[in-house]
Parts: sequence; structure tokens; C-alpha cells
Amino acid sequence: MIRIEHIALWTEDIERLADFYRTYFDAEVGDPYINAAKEFESRFLGFGSGARMEIMKTTTLAPQGHAPGAQRMGLTHLAFTLGSTQRVDELTQRLRQDGYEVLDGPRRTGDGYYESVVLDPDGNRLEVTA
Repeated sequence: MIRIEHIALWTEDIERLADFYRTYFDAEVGDPYINAAKEFESRFLGFGSGARMEIMKTTTLAPQGHAPGAQRMGLTHLAFTLGSTQRVDELTQRLRQDGYEVLDGPRRTGDGYYESVVLDPDGNRLEVTA
């Protein structure tokens, strides 16, 4: 069986990003991994479905930044399903009240999704779907 094992995101602030996904998406935050020789740090985040995300920081590379919410080639968004339109509405409102940017929605899309599009603290686009 082939499945995506995890996705990885560069960040400048591992703890800030870990706290965001823990607070709003119930991520289980793993222990920090530090490789001092390579000046690399990471943490894995686990989600109830079995999906995982690695958030990483380095001082030896120069990952390219992007404008918050940018539509770029390659990975352009992550989608989280919450199971109901009510939960999408509630989380979207909570994120908005807590100062996170909501780019769109909640709304029903042409392909049938009920979703909102929000930005995480690093400006990554997140689709929050029912």
C-alpha cells in the first residue's frame, strides 16, 4: 500500500508553528530533533487520521521565502477536513477572531467542497473543509 508518509515545511519558528497546529488542528507535537552538526532542527506533528507533518528549521541552507498566501508552483496548499460545515464555520471564525487571515469562505465551491481558506503563521495556505 502506497501512502504519503508525511509532508515537510521549512519555518523560522518551529514552536510557533507547532503551537498553531496543536491549538487549531489538534496536532500531537513530537519531541524536538536537533542535529547540531548540520544546524538542523525539526519536530513531527501527528494528526488523528495518521497523517504527519514535519516542521523544520536550519541555519546552513537558505530556504526561499514567499509572500503569505502566494499561489506558487509546486505545493500550494494543505487541506484539513473537519467533518461538518458547522465545524468549518466555527474554526474559521475562531481563526479570524484570533487574528489569522481568512482568504476565502466559508463557502460551497463549484466542485462541491464546503471550505474556507486561511493562512497559518508562516503564510501557508490551508483549506479547511467539511
